[in-house]
Amino acid sequence: MLHYANPQHFLSLARRLTPWLLGAALLLLAVGVYLALFVAPPDYQQGEASRIMYVHVPAAWMSMFVYGCMAAASVAAFVFKHPLGDVAAKAAAPAGAVFTALALVTGMLWGKPMWGAWWVWDARLTSVLILFFLYIAYIALWDAIEEPARAARMARILCLVGAVNIPIIHFSVDWWNTLHQGSTVFRMDGPKMPVSMLTPLLIMAIAYTVLFAGLLLVRMRTEILARRLRTLRLNLEGAPA
Repeated sequence: MLHYANPQHFLSLARRLTPWLLGAALLLLAVGVYLALFVAPPDYQQGEASRIMYVHVPAAWMSMFVYGCMAAASVAAFVFKHPLGDVAAKAAAPAGAVFTALALVTGMLWGKPMWGAWWVWDARLTSVLILFFLYIAYIALWDAIEEPARAARMARILCLVGAVNIPIIHFSVDWWNTLHQGSTVFRMDGPKMPVSMLTPLLIMAIAYTVLFAGLLLVRMRTEILARRLRTLRLNLEGAPA
């Protein structure tokens, strides 16, 4: 892995992997959507409205997973001075914001027929909303500070402080009395849903993860090249006439 800490080696690897990852993501999404719409049965209580979970649940998982990746990349940049740590965290943030927004919107669409309201200040919903604001603040911080090194330091601090929200989201249904249902997949006694519903859910989750990996490589390549261009421009501006 140290070999690919070199940006040039990373660019070569990313260039080869990106088409395969994006192609695999599209294939998995097609299979997952087909199974979710035409094979999986409706829930015996929620009816056809339950099908929104095949979009909502993987998006909610990814909202936390992406932020966890950003926090890990920030630690790598802080502690190990990894040259790609800040690049990875910055590149991941927009995808994480989109996944979080998707989880919030689909949750609202599900909540209206189930709870009778588009939004309730439930512990799980509120903590996910805070996560969305953290993503937006992280992206805005990078854009607000022109000096890259200073922006990177401030962004790392914000990311690591905000990481405390991840366990709050995960355990909110256990710590507080909430309307949001508890975990039905990752349980000590096994998933509490039939295989016909679990299979498309897991396929969609894998599809989202592979899609994120492909988009992350694209954005990291773009960020590395943008930094090189900035360095070249500064060198040219500082060169004697």
